[in-house]
Amino acid sequence: MHSESICLLGAECTGKSSLTQALAEALPATPVFEYLREWCLREARTPRRDEQAAIAAEQQRRIDVALATSGGHPGWVVADTSPLMTALYSRHYFADDSLFEPALRLQRQHRLTLLCSPEGIAWQADGCLREGDAVRRQTHAELQRLLDAEQLPYRLLEGRVEARLQQVLALLRTQSSP
Repeated sequence: MHSESICLLGAECTGKSSLTQALAEALPATPVFEYLREWCLREARTPRRDEQAAIAAEQQRRIDVALATSGGHPGWVVADTSPLMTALYSRHYFADDSLFEPALRLQRQHRLTLLCSPEGIAWQADGCLREGDAVRRQTHAELQRLLDAEQLPYRLLEGRVEARLQQVLALLRTQSSP
């Protein structure tokens, strides 16, 4: 047995970070938080087009490290997003699809992909990191269309974080553990 990954995808302010933390505590699991958020807070701005690939690569590197350093114990790694979100944002903001092929390949490696809906999570402004509820909902719709078009299996999560946690735990009980 070995570690396997659960990946949370979703637009900004859809509860990914909160659910990542809750899953890390409930399973237990190793959390991998969103590098893009860390980057934006450190740089006090959003990334340019030429910075997107490095951000996607660092998010994947962190997931890979967590999977490789689980101490030889079986368990879960919970990723608060993946390079697929960076690819989607590159398309949205820069009309750049160059990150999609590797991001889609990497996304298929996750044992479980969870799509966090805006439904049930109140919008919260957060400086340079969040644009507004309309963009959040547009991004969610784009992401859902992408997952469907690429036939990437996922589970849609709605409701408050606690309800989402219970949905995921119930789903994991029906599957064999890593």
